[in-house]
Amino acid sequence: MKIFVITKKTLYFIAAALVLIIAAAVVLVVSAGKRDDGAEPTSAKPHSPLGQTKDGESDALSQDDCYEVEVLAGFRKELPIYSVSRNDKKIAITIDAAWSDDKTPFILSTLERYNVKATFFLCGFWAKAYPEQVRAIAAAGHAIGNHTMTHPHMTKISAEQMLKELSELDDLLEKITGKRSTLFRAPYGEYNDLVILTVRGAGYEPIQWDIDTIDWRPERSSQTILDAVLSKLHDGAIILCHNNGFKIEEYLPTLIETALANGYTFVTVDELLLEGETFIDVNGVQKAE
Repeated sequence: MKIFVITKKTLYFIAAALVLIIAAAVVLVVSAGKRDDGAEPTSAKPHSPLGQTKDGESDALSQDDCYEVEVLAGFRKELPIYSVSRNDKKIAITIDAAWSDDKTPFILSTLERYNVKATFFLCGFWAKAYPEQVRAIAAAGHAIGNHTMTHPHMTKISAEQMLKELSELDDLLEKITGKRSTLFRAPYGEYNDLVILTVRGAGYEPIQWDIDTIDWRPERSSQTILDAVLSKLHDGAIILCHNNGFKIEEYLPTLIETALANGYTFVTVDELLLEGETFIDVNGVQKAE
């Protein structure tokens, strides 16, 4: 019987070969995950100031950052809806309300002036503090989504706590407006598989966004916001704004006017979503089966 002797030198060669094979496999997987459709890259934490330049006026991601973000998105098992695959020029403007209230009347009057319907994602402590504004939003025909009761980091709490956040807010909304919500937006844009599965299991559709005004940054001018948003408009887009955005009183009328002039129609998120059999691709785009 032959006896094979493996020397240390041979083991080193085998280890080096394994490292090369694993590295090659990673490169192939990453390459396969790269998109070629030119769509907006998704992000696990869209509120983070990615790609900010020294002057604070640019929110563009570098090519390497975009690639890294889109690869991470491709590995996600469960995703919210970032946008919808449509060809009818319908888009949705969404407004998160979690803090102050001084600009809400202006936002509502502006939406009414242009006959635009929006979707407001409300936090429970905001709704409790400003019930008259919640009623005004509902009375104007805008959709109301669930932004949790206390604006927690959803990825750091249990499924039971998530459900409590959702139900307590909807109990409050039902008391104020007579209706419960069916849409959900994660605070800070943070989510993981457990968050998405728990929310969907409770009957809510988790909604993210693919165009961010980043209007919570005081240094961003209204023109910077408009340049960033208007250049990215597309059928099925979901735009993120905040009711206390620093420049929302300056940019909102122009955003709406320009979008309408270019043939877009604003609808609520529930109207933007597709009916029937659908799926969500690796970039968070809802598509028909």
